[in-house]
Amino acid sequence: MELLGASTAVLAFCVTCLLVLAWRKPPLERRSPPGPIPLPILGNLLQLRVKDARKTLRKMSERYGPIFTVFFGSDRVVVLYGYDVVKEVLVDRSEEFLDRGSFPSADKTNKGLGIIMSNRERWKQMRRFSLTTLRNFGMGKKSIEERIQEEAQFLLEELRAKDGHPFDPTVPFSCATANVICHILFGERFDYQDSQYRHVLRVLSDSFRLESSVAGQLYNVFPALMDHLPGPHQTFFQNISTIQGFVASRVRAHEDTVDLNAPRDFIDSFLLKMEQEKQNPKTEFTRENLMMTTYDLFFAGTETTSTSLRYAIMVLLEHPAVEEKIQEEIDQVIGRERGPTIKDRAEMPYMDAVIHEVQRYIDLLPLGVPRITSCNTHIHGYHIPKGCTVYPMLSSVLHDPKHFKNPEMFDPEHFLDDKGAVKKNEAFMAFSAGKRMCIGESLARMQLFLFLTAILQNFRLQHAPGVSQLDLTPDVSGFGNIPRPFLLRLAPR
Repeated sequence: MELLGASTAVLAFCVTCLLVLAWRKPPLERRSPPGPIPLPILGNLLQLRVKDARKTLRKMSERYGPIFTVFFGSDRVVVLYGYDVVKEVLVDRSEEFLDRGSFPSADKTNKGLGIIMSNRERWKQMRRFSLTTLRNFGMGKKSIEERIQEEAQFLLEELRAKDGHPFDPTVPFSCATANVICHILFGERFDYQDSQYRHVLRVLSDSFRLESSVAGQLYNVFPALMDHLPGPHQTFFQNISTIQGFVASRVRAHEDTVDLNAPRDFIDSFLLKMEQEKQNPKTEFTRENLMMTTYDLFFAGTETTSTSLRYAIMVLLEHPAVEEKIQEEIDQVIGRERGPTIKDRAEMPYMDAVIHEVQRYIDLLPLGVPRITSCNTHIHGYHIPKGCTVYPMLSSVLHDPKHFKNPEMFDPEHFLDDKGAVKKNEAFMAFSAGKRMCIGESLARMQLFLFLTAILQNFRLQHAPGVSQLDLTPDVSGFGNIPRPFLLRLAPR
């Protein structure tokens, strides 16, 4: 009994010491963002609904506040929820949160190259060069507007050929948006019936879906394990290899035909820059960065805009009064004798508001793209250590009730004032915000306006036979919100 009593006393002493040490640890650590208790290895996986993580994270924000901690497996992540804190991090304090955080699937495919997943000097140089070159080849200018108008006519021909029969608009819309970015990157467009082109676009669309699937999300939590398991995530990497192979074929063709005195497009311009810097041992203008930057621009420039266009059609099918009001505005401002121009947008506030509201409502990239802290810092009194992954949830900004009267409803009035003019809403962050916001925003907005206006100028939208209503909730919700497959029927106006 004496031995047992002594053991108990020693155990009590040890526990007391541990409690004292825990109490005396640095106060900044005690002010780490709160969050649910993680399990070993799994982290908070069981609390997160991988089929719709944004809803789970919204409930966590209601309990823990706008800054909270979750564990993706063994990796600690700080989630930022709501306009105020997201804007503070992305805009007001961007330098502390400028670098891209770990995203295992993209880390594997991009290897820190290109523009989307690169950091520091490489990112600065790739972004600066890409912005300058995109503008040189028409982004934001009359020349690219004319190119989109020309592509809109090809798209209308494709849609007329459906002759009122139900069809899946995924490939035609992808063909149209991809041809715009292909013109800038490769100096060429592709026929909508080109079998290789259609295959690449199908693979690209499938990849966006797989990235957001349950398997894709599990890969980003347990990459080392998932690398050795079969499943849809392996198909994702095969698809990415196919897309990168397509880009590589265009690069090789340019290397064989380039005239450095007269660059034709983005690839030629990059090859010229490589030649200019070939004596610089620290240059970032390498063939590897050429391949990855071109891939990044092709993927992002095609899929996000085509998915937004597809989702816009779905939303309008479920809101016929909105479609009718848009068409009244089209008839009043443009008429039927000519196609839309970007100048018309200033005279079409309702259409402009609808496009903004579609992008807000569909919430295409709900979690945002992760950042990583470059130094020890604090947010609202919480300590965020250097190297911590941070998720600025764009979904929480686009659905912030302080800035949108009916955040869960589709309501174009969110972007209209009392006089019916377009009003700016600072919480519209569909393209993110700050120094790493989407470099193709102006191009995407131009395409959405010209393509959607052209479609509604010429057609009335109809459900497929036997379908009375579409489900607008995402089919898959992870990195992206992916719309459900649907068939569209178009009737000439």
